[in-house]
Amino acid sequence: MTDTSPPAAAPKKAPGMIRSSAIYSGLTLISRLMGFVRDLVISYFLGASANFAADAFNTAQMFPNLFRRIFAEGAFAAAFVPAYSKTLDRDGAAVADKLAADAMATIAAFTVVLTLISQAAMPWLMMVISPGFGFGTDKYKLAVILTQITMPYLPCMAIVALLSGVLNARGKFIVSAAAPILLNLVTLIAVIPTRNAHDAAVAASWGILAAGVCQVLLLVWAVRKAGATIRWRLPRLTPEIKALIALAVPGAIAASASQINITISGVLASHVNGARTWLAYADRLYQLPLGLVGVAIGVALLPRLSRAVAAEDRREAQTAMDQAIVFALALTLPAAAALFSIPFFLIDGLFTRGEFTVFDARQTANALMHYGWGTPAFVLARILSPAFFARGDTKSPMRFALVSVAVNIGLGLALFPFMGVPGLAAATSAASWINVLQMVLTLGKRGDYTPSKVAWGKIFRVLAASVALGMILAALSHLRAAIEAPILGLGLGSAKELAILATCALAAGLYPLLLLLSGGVTIAEAKTVLRRGRGR
Repeated sequence: MTDTSPPAAAPKKAPGMIRSSAIYSGLTLISRLMGFVRDLVISYFLGASANFAADAFNTAQMFPNLFRRIFAEGAFAAAFVPAYSKTLDRDGAAVADKLAADAMATIAAFTVVLTLISQAAMPWLMMVISPGFGFGTDKYKLAVILTQITMPYLPCMAIVALLSGVLNARGKFIVSAAAPILLNLVTLIAVIPTRNAHDAAVAASWGILAAGVCQVLLLVWAVRKAGATIRWRLPRLTPEIKALIALAVPGAIAASASQINITISGVLASHVNGARTWLAYADRLYQLPLGLVGVAIGVALLPRLSRAVAAEDRREAQTAMDQAIVFALALTLPAAAALFSIPFFLIDGLFTRGEFTVFDARQTANALMHYGWGTPAFVLARILSPAFFARGDTKSPMRFALVSVAVNIGLGLALFPFMGVPGLAAATSAASWINVLQMVLTLGKRGDYTPSKVAWGKIFRVLAASVALGMILAALSHLRAAIEAPILGLGLGSAKELAILATCALAAGLYPLLLLLSGGVTIAEAKTVLRRGRGR
């Protein structure tokens, strides 16, 4: 991690996008696995429909996460990273670090003020985001308290997002990808000693806040080790910061469309006991490919694409986008196939224990199936957005996002009375596909990007391999009892857990073969991706 060049020197050229994505994805995988363990522990203590603590806790996570993705991660992905990358290349590290310091002061001040206002107004805000809880009920009161505890996580994550952007622009991806591991670790440490649902919810909320502070300290150390000099200062509205804000506001909305849609679904779900928790756990599983693939590639793509656009290198820009989309779909479509074809097998095998009942598993699985067919759209939105952001256009994705939100509201209101909670997931997936379609058509119309014939060929072959995998998994789900029988015969216990793990392991080994047979990836390309060194 240590950069031995002096602070004022230009950083070394960033590693290839595929390698950078692999580093980010590998560490994100560790974080997601730890997050999965955290969710298993929390679901054991809190359940879903059996008590109100689970919905209250998931509300406490939802509210700061909404603002985090809108004002912190979304805004800086859209505006700060390209601006910092260009300044770093054009003016050197000293000028770029001064821009980063001003940006950090501004976003920190804004999020601190927002946090204080939200905490004070939370008794009234809760009725807006969770009207189904009912004013003055025990569920409402606990949700208010827990959300007030977790809200300070927002300024912590705003600082972490900015410092991660500094590291990523300098080609340093390890610490920014590893930082979320602290959230899962600290929350686990806080929850495990508890003995009932209420105490577990309170402890987990305090754990989130403590983890945010730890993440800030880690990123401050990493930035200094990387050779950047980001000093703490009072906020100043310099011309550069005003330009960033002008880009960040529409960019934040554009990058956060899916999160806004999920929040809207949560408002409707608050009327059904346990529904917010069902959606939250379904969200965790489809967020796995989104975090491992969409976010990772988006993080690696944006600096590379920004440099290509600034240099007017159309060939490099085309290659970067083709690589990103094919690579993303090669990893996302099989995950989507699994989520769509074996949702109950997954949820029941992984979560049903303790306070989390079979009924909860069935309801969560119904939502997960509809999130499954939307998963490729969630990931593609992360890949296509940088094509606009790198060109300084954050307003077009914002318009597309607002259309997506309107569609989600309309479909959610229309489907919820007939389909219940799964209708909310279906509305979110459909809205995300409409968001992606708008991006694709606009980029093609402008001549900024259209997938090449080679890329289209790869995409269709990857789709064929994923459909085949989904059919095999559906057959295995139908034969679930036969898979569990020998495990029970051996007296190993935990038959459903071992059965789903064995099925997932089989799918993980089978998919590369299907991909090679379909021609989605050749042996030579596989060797290139796996080879150490710079990705081609």
